[in-house]
Amino acid sequence: MGHKLEVIGVRQVFRPEDGRAPVVALERFDLAVDDGEFVCLLGPSGCGKSTLLNIVAGFVRPTEGRVSLDGLEVTGPGRDRGVVFQEHALFPWFRVGQNVEFGLKMAGVPRGERARIADRYLELVGLQPFRQAFPKELSGGMKQRVAIARALANDPKILLMDEPFGALDAQTRRLMQDELTKIWAATGKTVLFVTHAIEESLLLADRVVVMSPRPGRIDAVLDVPLPRPRSDVAGDFVALKAELQELLRHP
Repeated sequence: MGHKLEVIGVRQVFRPEDGRAPVVALERFDLAVDDGEFVCLLGPSGCGKSTLLNIVAGFVRPTEGRVSLDGLEVTGPGRDRGVVFQEHALFPWFRVGQNVEFGLKMAGVPRGERARIADRYLELVGLQPFRQAFPKELSGGMKQRVAIARALANDPKILLMDEPFGALDAQTRRLMQDELTKIWAATGKTVLFVTHAIEESLLLADRVVVMSPRPGRIDAVLDVPLPRPRSDVAGDFVALKAELQELLRHP
Protein backbone atom coordinates (compact mmCIF):
# COMPACT_ATOMS: atom_id res chain seq x y z
CA MET A 1 0.00 0.00 0.00
CA GLY A 2 1.25 3.46 -0.87
CA HIS A 3 1.61 6.43 1.43
CA LYS A 4 -1.49 8.14 2.76
CA LEU A 5 -0.09 11.63 2.13
CA GLU A 6 2.62 12.63 -0.33
CA VAL A 7 4.15 16.10 -0.64
CA ILE A 8 6.41 16.16 -3.69
CA GLY A 9 8.78 18.99 -4.62
CA VAL A 10 6.61 21.70 -3.08
CA ARG A 11 7.86 25.27 -3.36
CA GLN A 12 5.85 28.24 -2.18
CA VAL A 13 6.59 31.83 -3.13
CA PHE A 14 4.51 34.74 -1.85
CA ARG A 15 4.62 37.91 -3.96
CA PRO A 16 3.62 40.99 -1.93
CA GLU A 17 1.30 43.36 -3.78
CA ASP A 18 3.23 46.43 -2.64
CA GLY A 19 6.17 45.59 -4.90
CA ARG A 20 8.46 44.27 -2.19
CA ALA A 21 10.70 41.30 -2.96
CA PRO A 22 9.00 37.90 -3.22
CA VAL A 23 9.19 35.70 -0.10
CA VAL A 24 10.14 32.04 -0.55
CA ALA A 25 8.24 30.26 2.24
CA LEU A 26 8.97 26.65 1.25
CA GLU A 27 11.76 25.23 -0.90
CA ARG A 28 11.96 21.69 -2.35
CA PHE A 29 9.73 20.11 0.26
CA ASP A 30 9.22 16.33 0.08
CA LEU A 31 7.33 14.37 2.72
CA ALA A 32 5.50 11.04 2.86
CA VAL A 33 3.16 10.18 5.73
CA ASP A 34 1.85 6.63 6.15
CA ASP A 35 -1.66 5.51 7.00
CA GLY A 36 -2.34 5.89 10.74
CA GLU A 37 0.96 7.69 11.39
CA PHE A 38 1.28 10.69 13.72
CA VAL A 39 3.82 13.16 12.27
CA CYS A 40 4.81 16.49 13.84
CA LEU A 41 6.25 19.39 11.84
CA LEU A 42 8.63 21.17 14.21
CA GLY A 43 10.46 24.42 13.56
CA PRO A 44 10.87 28.08 14.47
CA SER A 45 8.13 30.64 13.86
CA GLY A 46 7.95 31.72 10.23
CA CYS A 47 9.59 28.56 8.84
CA GLY A 48 6.60 27.64 6.68
CA LYS A 49 4.96 24.96 8.88
CA SER A 50 1.49 26.52 8.69
CA THR A 51 1.98 27.29 5.00
CA LEU A 52 2.63 23.62 4.33
CA LEU A 53 -0.42 22.61 6.37
CA ASN A 54 -2.56 25.10 4.42
CA ILE A 55 -1.29 23.61 1.14
CA VAL A 56 -2.18 20.08 2.32
CA ALA A 57 -5.60 21.40 3.47
CA GLY A 58 -6.14 22.82 -0.02
CA PHE A 59 -6.46 26.45 1.15
CA VAL A 60 -3.31 27.46 -0.77
CA ARG A 61 -2.08 26.19 -4.15
CA PRO A 62 1.69 25.56 -4.19
CA THR A 63 3.83 27.61 -6.58
CA GLU A 64 5.50 24.36 -7.67
CA GLY A 65 5.12 20.69 -6.79
CA ARG A 66 2.10 18.62 -5.84
CA VAL A 67 0.31 17.10 -2.87
CA SER A 68 -1.69 13.88 -3.05
CA LEU A 69 -3.86 12.02 -0.58
CA ASP A 70 -4.47 8.32 -1.26
CA GLY A 71 -3.03 8.91 -4.74
CA LEU A 72 -5.44 11.75 -5.62
CA GLU A 73 -3.99 15.23 -6.13
CA VAL A 74 -5.15 17.91 -3.69
CA THR A 75 -6.59 20.84 -5.66
CA GLY A 76 -8.75 22.51 -2.99
CA PRO A 77 -10.35 21.96 0.41
CA GLY A 78 -12.25 18.71 0.96
CA ARG A 79 -13.98 16.63 3.62
CA ASP A 80 -11.19 14.05 3.36
CA ARG A 81 -9.02 16.48 5.39
CA GLY A 82 -10.10 17.61 8.85
CA VAL A 83 -8.46 20.83 10.04
CA VAL A 84 -8.06 22.04 13.65
CA PHE A 85 -6.60 25.53 14.11
CA GLN A 86 -4.96 27.22 17.11
CA GLU A 87 -8.18 29.14 17.65
CA HIS A 88 -11.10 26.72 17.88
CA ALA A 89 -13.16 28.51 15.13
CA LEU A 90 -16.48 27.30 16.57
CA PHE A 91 -19.70 29.08 15.60
CA PRO A 92 -20.68 30.99 18.78
CA TRP A 93 -24.39 31.01 17.87
CA PHE A 94 -24.51 27.20 17.54
CA ARG A 95 -24.67 24.79 20.44
CA VAL A 96 -21.85 22.25 20.85
CA GLY A 97 -23.82 19.48 19.13
CA GLN A 98 -24.74 21.76 16.21
CA ASN A 99 -21.09 22.73 15.80
CA VAL A 100 -20.03 19.08 15.60
CA GLU A 101 -22.85 18.30 13.14
CA PHE A 102 -22.17 21.31 10.90
CA GLY A 103 -20.02 19.59 8.24
CA LEU A 104 -22.38 16.62 8.14
CA LYS A 105 -25.36 18.94 7.64
CA MET A 106 -23.56 20.70 4.78
CA ALA A 107 -22.92 17.29 3.23
CA GLY A 108 -26.62 16.43 3.36
CA VAL A 109 -26.38 13.72 6.03
CA PRO A 110 -29.89 13.04 7.48
CA ARG A 111 -30.66 14.52 10.90
CA GLY A 112 -30.83 11.23 12.85
CA GLU A 113 -27.53 10.03 11.38
CA ARG A 114 -25.89 13.42 12.13
CA ALA A 115 -26.97 13.23 15.76
CA ARG A 116 -25.67 9.67 16.12
CA ILE A 117 -22.25 10.57 14.66
CA ALA A 118 -21.99 13.76 16.76
CA ASP A 119 -22.88 11.80 19.92
CA ARG A 120 -20.17 9.25 19.15
CA TYR A 121 -17.42 11.84 18.84
CA LEU A 122 -18.63 13.99 21.74
CA GLU A 123 -18.48 10.80 23.82
CA LEU A 124 -14.94 10.18 22.54
CA VAL A 125 -13.73 13.65 23.63
CA GLY A 126 -15.64 13.46 26.92
CA LEU A 127 -18.13 16.25 26.17
CA GLN A 128 -21.43 14.43 25.65
CA PRO A 129 -22.97 16.18 28.75
CA PHE A 130 -22.23 19.57 27.10
CA ARG A 131 -24.07 18.85 23.84
CA GLN A 132 -26.59 21.67 24.46
CA ALA A 133 -24.03 24.22 25.75
CA PHE A 134 -22.86 27.24 23.77
CA PRO A 135 -19.10 27.68 23.14
CA LYS A 136 -18.94 30.71 25.47
CA GLU A 137 -19.87 28.39 28.37
CA LEU A 138 -16.80 26.18 27.77
CA SER A 139 -13.15 26.48 28.80
CA GLY A 140 -10.40 26.81 26.17
CA GLY A 141 -9.48 23.14 26.36
CA MET A 142 -13.13 22.08 26.04
CA LYS A 143 -13.57 24.29 22.97
CA GLN A 144 -10.59 22.58 21.34
CA ARG A 145 -12.07 19.17 22.14
CA VAL A 146 -15.26 20.26 20.36
CA ALA A 147 -13.16 21.42 17.40
CA ILE A 148 -11.45 18.00 17.29
CA ALA A 149 -14.84 16.22 17.51
CA ARG A 150 -16.15 18.40 14.66
CA ALA A 151 -13.15 17.55 12.47
CA LEU A 152 -13.47 13.81 13.23
CA ALA A 153 -17.24 13.73 12.63
CA ASN A 154 -16.62 14.14 8.89
CA ASP A 155 -14.50 10.95 9.01
CA PRO A 156 -11.50 12.57 7.26
CA LYS A 157 -8.62 10.51 5.90
CA ILE A 158 -6.17 12.79 7.70
CA LEU A 159 -6.35 15.25 10.59
CA LEU A 160 -4.37 18.48 10.05
CA MET A 161 -3.63 20.34 13.29
CA ASP A 162 -2.04 23.80 13.37
CA GLU A 163 -0.69 24.40 16.91
CA PRO A 164 -4.12 23.48 18.30
CA PHE A 165 -2.98 23.76 21.94
CA GLY A 166 -0.80 26.85 21.50
CA ALA A 167 -3.28 29.23 23.18
CA LEU A 168 -3.85 27.02 26.24
CA ASP A 169 -2.16 27.27 29.65
CA ALA A 170 0.59 24.72 30.36
CA GLN A 171 -1.51 22.40 32.51
CA THR A 172 -4.47 22.30 30.09
CA ARG A 173 -2.07 21.84 27.19
CA ARG A 174 -0.55 18.76 28.83
CA LEU A 175 -4.01 17.29 29.48
CA MET A 176 -4.99 17.94 25.84
CA GLN A 177 -1.84 16.21 24.58
CA ASP A 178 -2.81 13.11 26.58
CA GLU A 179 -6.38 13.43 25.33
CA LEU A 180 -5.27 13.66 21.72
CA THR A 181 -3.03 10.60 22.10
CA LYS A 182 -6.06 8.63 23.33
CA ILE A 183 -8.30 9.93 20.52
CA TRP A 184 -5.64 9.05 17.93
CA ALA A 185 -5.29 5.53 19.39
CA ALA A 186 -9.08 5.09 19.39
CA THR A 187 -9.66 6.32 15.81
CA GLY A 188 -6.46 5.21 14.05
CA LYS A 189 -6.46 8.50 12.10
CA THR A 190 -3.44 9.80 10.23
CA VAL A 191 -2.31 13.09 11.86
CA LEU A 192 -0.08 15.91 10.62
CA PHE A 193 0.52 18.27 13.55
CA VAL A 194 2.32 21.64 13.50
CA THR A 195 4.17 22.82 16.61
CA HIS A 196 7.20 24.86 17.66
CA ALA A 197 7.39 23.09 21.05
CA ILE A 198 9.99 20.31 21.25
CA GLU A 199 8.33 18.55 24.23
CA GLU A 200 4.96 18.54 22.49
CA SER A 201 6.37 16.93 19.34
CA LEU A 202 8.06 14.18 21.41
CA LEU A 203 4.97 13.52 23.53
CA LEU A 204 2.78 13.06 20.45
CA ALA A 205 4.60 11.95 17.33
CA ASP A 206 5.81 8.73 15.71
CA ARG A 207 8.16 10.94 13.67
CA VAL A 208 9.27 14.55 14.10
CA VAL A 209 10.09 16.47 10.90
CA VAL A 210 12.52 19.27 11.79
CA MET A 211 12.21 22.30 9.49
CA SER A 212 14.82 24.93 8.75
CA PRO A 213 14.22 28.68 9.15
CA ARG A 214 12.67 30.29 6.05
CA PRO A 215 12.70 29.14 3.35
CA GLY A 216 11.32 26.01 4.99
CA ARG A 217 13.07 22.77 4.11
CA ILE A 218 13.36 19.47 5.97
CA ASP A 219 16.55 19.57 8.03
CA ALA A 220 16.10 16.20 9.71
CA VAL A 221 13.54 13.51 10.50
CA LEU A 222 13.64 11.93 13.95
CA ASP A 223 11.87 8.67 14.81
CA VAL A 224 10.33 8.63 18.28
CA PRO A 225 10.34 4.96 19.37
CA LEU A 226 9.01 5.68 22.88
CA PRO A 227 6.05 3.68 24.24
CA ARG A 228 2.80 5.56 24.95
CA PRO A 229 1.67 7.12 27.21
CA ARG A 230 4.91 9.07 27.37
CA SER A 231 6.64 10.81 30.25
CA ASP A 232 8.65 13.97 29.63
CA VAL A 233 11.06 13.07 32.44
CA ALA A 234 12.06 9.58 31.24
CA GLY A 235 15.73 9.21 30.27
CA ASP A 236 15.02 8.29 26.64
CA PHE A 237 12.72 11.32 26.30
CA VAL A 238 15.35 13.67 27.72
CA ALA A 239 17.96 12.28 25.30
CA LEU A 240 15.68 12.80 22.28
CA LYS A 241 14.84 16.32 23.49
CA ALA A 242 18.58 17.15 23.62
CA GLU A 243 18.97 15.78 20.09
CA LEU A 244 16.11 17.95 18.78
CA GLN A 245 17.45 21.04 20.57
CA GLU A 246 20.78 20.47 18.82
CA LEU A 247 19.07 20.08 15.42
CA LEU A 248 17.16 23.35 15.94
CA ARG A 249 20.32 25.32 16.81
CA HIS A 250 21.23 26.82 13.48
CA PRO A 251 24.56 28.56 12.90
